[in-house]
This record gives sequence, C-alpha cells and structure tokens, in this order.
Amino acid sequence: MVLSFSEPIWFYPEPVDFRKQLDGLVLLVSDCLEKLPTSGHLFLFRNRSSNKVKLLWWDRNGFWLFYKRLEKGRFIFPSLGAGALALSRDQLSWLLSGLDCLKQPLLPEVKVTNFY
Repeated sequence: MVLSFSEPIWFYPEPVDFRKQLDGLVLLVSDCLEKLPTSGHLFLFRNRSSNKVKLLWWDRNGFWLFYKRLEKGRFIFPSLGAGALALSRDQLSWLLSGLDCLKQPLLPEVKVTNFY
C-alpha cells in the first residue's frame, strides 16, 4: 500500500466525539467542512483531550480510517476558530511527532528542470 493522498491535508480544529466512525466523519467533512470526502485529500480530526487523532482518506474505491492514541503526552494542535486549516505533509508529520506544526519553518519547494 502506498499512500498517495493529495495535498492539502485538512485539519478540523474542533474536538470530535471519537465514537464517530467512518460515516460520522464523512458527514463532518461534507456538511461542516463543505469538502468532498472522496477528493483524495486527507482529513485530520482530534479529540478533546488532545491525545488522539483520526485520519480519513478516500482511496479509489473505499475509505481508510487511521487512528493514533498517545500513551503519554499530548499533541500540539493549532488553536483556530471555525473552519478547516490546510496543512502540508511536513506539517502533518511534525504534528504527529508532537511539534507545533505552525511554528516550524517550511523549506521552500524546489522545481528542478536540469539534471546532470
């Protein structure tokens, strides 16, 4: 399996009841975020205690639901108002590593046209 989700990665900033499974999260994406759940984008949800995340992703013919629970510590989530925040793959990686993903400097994207 190769994860080939499209950027951006959408972070839903409000804590979500983690009893919600696929169908409940798909409805959140569609109704609250007003995004297409089958777009190939990755959708990130958090719980109230900041120690769990769920990732929802559409892969050609079905949904993936990823779940991570920290045994110690808390994730550092951006504090935002209503709406979603677009994250890069690097920012997602930093967030899942326990870093403040909005305070890390992004490296510039490089477009290479000449190869040796």
